[in-house]
Amino acid sequence: MPRSTHATGLAFALVSASLYGFNIVYARMASFAGASGSAIVVYRVLLMLGLVTLVAFAARWSLRMAREERGTILLLGISTALVGLCYLSSVAFIPVTVAAVVFYTFPILIVLASPFVERTRLTPTLIGVAAIATLGVILVVGPALGDLDWRGLALAFGASVATAFQFFAAARCRRTGVVAKVFWIHVIVLPTAFLISLATGQLAGPSTLALAPLAVGLTIGGYMFGFILQFLALGRISAVAAGIIYCTEPVVAAVSSALILQESLAPLQIAGGALVLAAIIANVLLEQRHLKNAPLVPIAD
Repeated sequence: MPRSTHATGLAFALVSASLYGFNIVYARMASFAGASGSAIVVYRVLLMLGLVTLVAFAARWSLRMAREERGTILLLGISTALVGLCYLSSVAFIPVTVAAVVFYTFPILIVLASPFVERTRLTPTLIGVAAIATLGVILVVGPALGDLDWRGLALAFGASVATAFQFFAAARCRRTGVVAKVFWIHVIVLPTAFLISLATGQLAGPSTLALAPLAVGLTIGGYMFGFILQFLALGRISAVAAGIIYCTEPVVAAVSSALILQESLAPLQIAGGALVLAAIIANVLLEQRHLKNAPLVPIAD
């Protein structure tokens, strides 16, 4: 893979993770105004499907998926739905901070599974980088103390496992265009989001979005652009590289909450953010060195 393409993938992943981090803060602001998270999820999926269909029609882009990737896209849709289902459900049993800590174990899961899934060599350096990133996330989100319900822990860990599946599947799904992937994934996610909102009694009309138009708009926009950039990134870099870079998300969320919601950051959280950034920089340098040392592959005429 050309170095320029790989660098672009790293940049896409970093911007995507940052957008997801901002998205969490504005979702919390929307909830303060009475706009439920479940309702926002349903409408953002509907909006994503509508916009993707409109853009594809106007630009005459195909929404056809590659025949050999139909199973992979099905796995992508199911895993994406499970991420939302498990993560949102986990906070009904455990504090949000604890759920975030458990959920953000997915980068280390990706690193540990990569030798079996992507046939990559698991080096002590790579394990160390993933461990540092995970430790940084734990310090940033600051897990709450007290008795924890095993159901919440199981759901949060289930979301982590589903995210690892999502990243590996996305990294392998490179023949189907990004627009087609986004469309079909959300076709699979929509029924799940609808049923969750219906079951929890939080399925409200579109007027609920007007309760906090700016926060809702930024929440939906952050998700949509972040999701598209995520799949643009995963078509250019490995799941391992992306997984570590996505540790940026909770750091951005913590800093954004301090600046926007006036929530204070403890020195331990600042130290955790520094650890995450150090791990990301180390990972990028390792990836660049790997590409530099990789043998050149001649291009067939």
